[in-house]
Amino acid sequence: MVGRDPEGRLQELGIVLPPPPTPFGAYVEAIQSGPLLFLSGMLPVVGHDPVYFGRVGEELSTPEGYDAARTACLSGIAAARSHLGSLNSVRRISKLGVYIATSHTFREHPKVADGASELLLDIFGAERIPPRIVLGVTSIPLGMPVEIELILEIEPSEGFAHQPQTWRQS
Repeated sequence: MVGRDPEGRLQELGIVLPPPPTPFGAYVEAIQSGPLLFLSGMLPVVGHDPVYFGRVGEELSTPEGYDAARTACLSGIAAARSHLGSLNSVRRISKLGVYIATSHTFREHPKVADGASELLLDIFGAERIPPRIVLGVTSIPLGMPVEIELILEIEPSEGFAHQPQTWRQS
């Protein structure tokens, strides 16, 4: 295992993960293919309850966008832990995508995306920090300001015994 223990880091940082998110449609939150865990787009929700609405640079400030990205990333981490049983089986974060609903004049996309990136850095360490793409978009489902995409690489010795999720309507 590379670097620090993510489960231990959560405790050290005093981070309590929210309940894993539940789908807003006909899809699953996570699916594993070989050593990769693909997560659905994660929204700034706690369980199934939205925390933020609006566009960054209009209804929301950059700091609120940062927190929305962090909240969405916490949902992603909760979904990963729910699927894997433990975050300690994460070898690295292979990709982070941050999609931000903004006005056409907004220019602080990286500052908003850092809400997710800095959380991943704190929990998983610099050796697992992913490449990222940050995009401004016109809208995000349900009027939320941010959607996070995560792809995780899982240790081959762990994480493969779990049953795949099946779709369930909430």
